[in-house]
Amino acid sequence: MKDRYLAILAIAGVACLLSYTSSDPAGYTVEELRTLYSSGDQSKWPVPHLFDEAKEGFKDIGPLPDMTFPKDNPYSEDKMELGKMLFFDPRLSKSGQISCANCHNPEIGWSDGSRVSFGHDRQTGTRNAPTLVNIGFAKTFFWDGRSSTLEEQVKAPIENPVEMNLHMSLAAKNIRKIKNYRPFFVKAFGSEEVTEDKIAKAIATFERSLISPPSKFDKFVSGKKDALTDAEVNGLHLFRTKANCVNCHNTPYFSDQKFHNLGLTYYGRKYEDLGRYAVTQKNEDVGKFKTPTLREVSENKPYMHNGLFPELANIVMMYNAGMGRETPKGNQINDPKFPHKSGMVEKLNLTDEEIFDIVAFLKSLNSYKYKMRPPELPKS
Repeated sequence: MKDRYLAILAIAGVACLLSYTSSDPAGYTVEELRTLYSSGDQSKWPVPHLFDEAKEGFKDIGPLPDMTFPKDNPYSEDKMELGKMLFFDPRLSKSGQISCANCHNPEIGWSDGSRVSFGHDRQTGTRNAPTLVNIGFAKTFFWDGRSSTLEEQVKAPIENPVEMNLHMSLAAKNIRKIKNYRPFFVKAFGSEEVTEDKIAKAIATFERSLISPPSKFDKFVSGKKDALTDAEVNGLHLFRTKANCVNCHNTPYFSDQKFHNLGLTYYGRKYEDLGRYAVTQKNEDVGKFKTPTLREVSENKPYMHNGLFPELANIVMMYNAGMGRETPKGNQINDPKFPHKSGMVEKLNLTDEEIFDIVAFLKSLNSYKYKMRPPELPKS
């Protein structure tokens, strides 16, 4: 009798698995979702849940395209190798102790694992250092988008008094003094002359070479049907539908590259950051930050512009709750700069299982395992 009872339970369990449906109204089973998403044909995918705000310029997630390089700074192996040396060279800082790699460490997902980074004289910034993997696909740079090219962005940390604290002209002078750098500039640029522009172009070329190889997700949507687990498949579907993630995290880069207020401005409180407003001076931009890429995301904690969230599950739970609440009080009621959270951020009513399926899917976006050794730098 006991064996018969166990057999009935086992059959019922299998039936539950086979009839598993997502919370989508269409009621897809996980096997149906697996077939649709791994078909290699995006036209067969379920329609994403999009707000009107997200529809302009929307492009669905998928494998990364080839990297493109600007016409005024085309790729060459020699320029990339020079940029790699400069990226790791602390002589670009006033103290001679800080390089780009201090905040973008290849051993820690090309970030530094800290809430905010330490810079010159152990000063700390106010924003979390993002990963540099796939940075060449970005259209603007920094959390507030204040740089429009990677070459422009490269110069900013060098000159920032809180970070490397050295004017680019002096950084170029330091490198110019090192005779053994000259052959590398000749190979990269055809001249041994060391300039600010060449330093920026070389480092930017190196950073554009940091590209993710195909992830489990990429292999799955390209036709490898068994590349994702059931939880990851359901997480992918939730990402594009019920959880609303794809509204901001779209395109193969997993970022719309737009600026949104998530309710984390901390207006008038500790950790206040006005975000995009500092660049545009437009009241509607108070508290807006650029959507970060989600590729390699589980290797780049902590999260958000201020690094206050230590785990991916924390982030998904916050979105599930509708993120932060920004309610004006007292004299803030008539404050024209008081921030307003995006209408795309709302309570999601995700179950615990759905939250962890989304986290499982986000982890499937990881692929960059190569740990780059720092290059040998010219000594004199």
